[in-house]
Amino acid sequence: MGNRDTRVRGLAARAGGWSARHRWAAVGIWVLFVVLAMGIGSAAGTVEVKESDQLKGETHTAARIIEDAGIEEPASETVLVQSRDGSLKATDPAFRDAVAAVVKAVDATGEVTDVTSPYDTGTIAKDGHSALVQFDMRGDSDTAGERVEPVLKAVEGVQKDHASLRIEEIGGASMMKTFDDAFGDDFKQAEYSAVPVALGILLIAFGALVAALVPVALAITAIMATMGLMSIVSHFQPMDDTASSVMLLVGLAVGVDYCLFYLRREREERAAGRDPETALRIAAATSGRAVIVSGVTVCVAMAGMLFTGLATFEAMGLASLMVVAVAMIGSVTVLPALLSLLGERVEKGRIPFLRRRTQGSGESRFWSAVLKGVLARPLVSVLVAAGALLAIAAPAIGMKTQNLTLDQEFGDSLPIVQTYNRVNEAFPGGSEPAEVIVKADDINAADVKAALEKFKEQAVSSGASRGPVEIKLHDAQNIAYVYVPLVGGSDLDKAGESLTTLRDEVRPATLGKVDGVEAPITGQVAGSQDFNDQLAGAVAPVFAFVVVFAFALMLLSFRSLTVAITSIVLNLLSVGAAYGILVAVFQHGWGASLVGAEGVGAIITWLPLFLFVILFGLSMDYHVFVVSRIREARLRGRSTNDAIKHGVVTTAGVVTSAAVIMVAVFAIFGTLSMQSMKQMGVGLAAAVLIDATIIRGVLLPAVMALLGERNWYLPKWLHWLPDLTHDESPEAIAPVARDDEGERVGV
Repeated sequence: MGNRDTRVRGLAARAGGWSARHRWAAVGIWVLFVVLAMGIGSAAGTVEVKESDQLKGETHTAARIIEDAGIEEPASETVLVQSRDGSLKATDPAFRDAVAAVVKAVDATGEVTDVTSPYDTGTIAKDGHSALVQFDMRGDSDTAGERVEPVLKAVEGVQKDHASLRIEEIGGASMMKTFDDAFGDDFKQAEYSAVPVALGILLIAFGALVAALVPVALAITAIMATMGLMSIVSHFQPMDDTASSVMLLVGLAVGVDYCLFYLRREREERAAGRDPETALRIAAATSGRAVIVSGVTVCVAMAGMLFTGLATFEAMGLASLMVVAVAMIGSVTVLPALLSLLGERVEKGRIPFLRRRTQGSGESRFWSAVLKGVLARPLVSVLVAAGALLAIAAPAIGMKTQNLTLDQEFGDSLPIVQTYNRVNEAFPGGSEPAEVIVKADDINAADVKAALEKFKEQAVSSGASRGPVEIKLHDAQNIAYVYVPLVGGSDLDKAGESLTTLRDEVRPATLGKVDGVEAPITGQVAGSQDFNDQLAGAVAPVFAFVVVFAFALMLLSFRSLTVAITSIVLNLLSVGAAYGILVAVFQHGWGASLVGAEGVGAIITWLPLFLFVILFGLSMDYHVFVVSRIREARLRGRSTNDAIKHGVVTTAGVVTSAAVIMVAVFAIFGTLSMQSMKQMGVGLAAAVLIDATIIRGVLLPAVMALLGERNWYLPKWLHWLPDLTHDESPEAIAPVARDDEGERVGV
């Protein structure tokens, strides 16, 4: 059969063939798509997730009441006035002078309203050594951080004049400004450094500048197009900043990976003597198909987030799904066109000292040596590798999840965290009180006012709060805000018990007895509890959806029940190991100092489900690519063990390069100061590293070696399934493999 005599089938092969024949049209269509997506998205604007849609439960009800009433909550600020050595009390003249100076200074800035003295509101600690001056920022609370600096400077000025007292400000606006100043550049630097890191690794992998630039360029254009699509889609499913950050991470990872798979196969075929046209067709039929199978599987996994009912998760899932789909389409359409256009020029910009490394058979000497031992003793390899991963996963059994408090999230790196702790110590729960949003037909009705007073009294007498409980009326809207400092303060477990007392005992006995009154309880602790409850309810459906659909896709793609089952089991093992590492480092503190995570003690609530979905999707990248290559070698007539060895060692280079890029990009986020981002980065990086080494390099080949021909088993009652198996070119296929009885092997 001649080198050019090819007849291929399948979507990937046909798309690659069309693009190679109509290369300028394919490139033009892609550029037009990116430009239109960005242009329309920019014109449409982005709809952000509303606070009332963030959560369900009482938090959602409270936010809806406030939104429907048209009340715009201002950013509240607090100034702590506290004796440094305990020698002064709030009743002392010097203390009173300092409080008066604070009230006068902040009011004089013109940026605040409703300034209240602790002597009027009773916000004086029981020991008498601490007091709180409270006020609201004027204007939109979302932008209050941009206007709070004059107020902060006014407070600093008072502090200079009263050295015996500690005078510090904390609140929504001041925290917003502090975090933006401290971590805004941190995030930008992480996002900007991800692309150069990926490019540097690709330069080493390919040894040529043009070949390295192609995957990065395609990934960036896929991200740009998705940004525009996100704006358009946000009018149906609102988006947020978290979704954009996750989209960038996932888009860069899969965009570069898919191009890497495709480009390395094309280069490998050319190195084996194929002419450029044939090499491109084979790459389209093999790696192109693997990209489609992997991309669809990742999209299905990301779609699992849509079942949580949580707006942020739904936004992240939809954004990730879109960027994977766009990157996948680009990889099987515009990439073949670019490679056809570039031809030999893809090797331009050669790096001399990497020239010899990137030439040759494409087989890895290191993995050849590893595979020799694995295939010689597959049972021992399975027991050792699986045992090691189960041991790594073991700490996950005691996983504790919660929304991180300010001191857990940022440690003592910021002065405002110390202020937060001092306020909570002097006024337990005072920095983040529970908020009861009371809505009535007439908020000034006698029975409503009496119920409010009873609630205020019983909140303290029940032990849920030590007071002071503050009531703020909005007469025009018939709404009252009741602020209840919770006993437990920054200890979310104890504060949660206080919240339960308010919700289940105090409220029914007071406000609950008045007809027509709604009184949902919100606030940081309530939000955390409602989020946990909803997330717990979403785990089972998300888990079932992702696992079942991933299983079905693998079954259809490889027409093998065995491959589908082993794929799911190995991916679950990889996710479990990632959970174990997270718990060991961030909860138990084993090696925590190495990543700057001392004293966290918990995993942030949203991370386990997020990691499961992301990792289950990304793990399929490598799995589909490696198993496709093994199956291809088996179809050519190689023995099972020889096919396994060939598939693993020939893909080792590209899998290693892809994994190094993912680990490096995720590890960048592991260097951020925010513990939640650090946990995400470390978890993702560790899981990808385990997946690309222990799972794909040891466990997968060992399991397949033990199973032998049973790897390709498909029960007769499933033969009705559509045939979506490999799209090889005829010249790449030897005589059909048959078993010992002469039957065709179902690969």
